[in-house]
Amino acid sequence: MSSLSRDEVARVAGLARIDLSPEEVDRLVGELQVIVDSVARVSEVATPDVPATSHPLPMTNVFRDDVPEQPLSQADALAGAPATEDGKFLVPQILGEE
Repeated sequence: MSSLSRDEVARVAGLARIDLSPEEVDRLVGELQVIVDSVARVSEVATPDVPATSHPLPMTNVFRDDVPEQPLSQADALAGAPATEDGKFLVPQILGEE
């Protein structure tokens, strides 16, 4: 496995326009190397005979079927409103007129 150098980390930081101090570059070399090594280990295991998965456990849809139903009438929809006007919800004005 290749190891990351300080120059590579500094170059990538520069391309991303991230200003890093020398101490931050040194710290990130180690942290990014752990990530690179982890990806390399997963790549070793991911062979053509291992199916790709998006989730470790089988998942099923728990939602009901989407069946069209008759919508509420306008009167039923407005029945619980504190105030209505011309078949619409009436709410207090929150913006001043300019």
